[in-house]
Amino acid sequence: MADQLKEFLIGKTEYTLGLFRFFIDELNTFGVFEIKATKTMIVLQSTVPFAYVTQLGKNFIHIVLPFNQAFDNQLSFSKIANVPGTNQFNHHLRIYYTEDFNDEVMYFLKLAYEGNHHA
Repeated sequence: MADQLKEFLIGKTEYTLGLFRFFIDELNTFGVFEIKATKTMIVLQSTVPFAYVTQLGKNFIHIVLPFNQAFDNQLSFSKIANVPGTNQFNHHLRIYYTEDFNDEVMYFLKLAYEGNHHA
């Protein structure tokens, strides 16, 4: 698994890698979780998968949080999309700066981590 993660991170900018490391450090404050890399994304899992890093750009990381309801009227999410045929709503975050991990973002990351899909 570690090799898959290393392969996923190859060629990424040091800035983006720093954002990713900061993100993982912030999640470590919640408790234990696994990091699994596939060819197309990084999956973060506690009791269930709770976050997906779908893109590591030149200066950002893109994170998707799955919930059983849409949390509209939140400034942090760039997009909320219902997965067709399900009650899952994917909430998209694009993080450019460590400061983007504000109280609202941390609240929803913890909610996802704990498997509480309703605020």
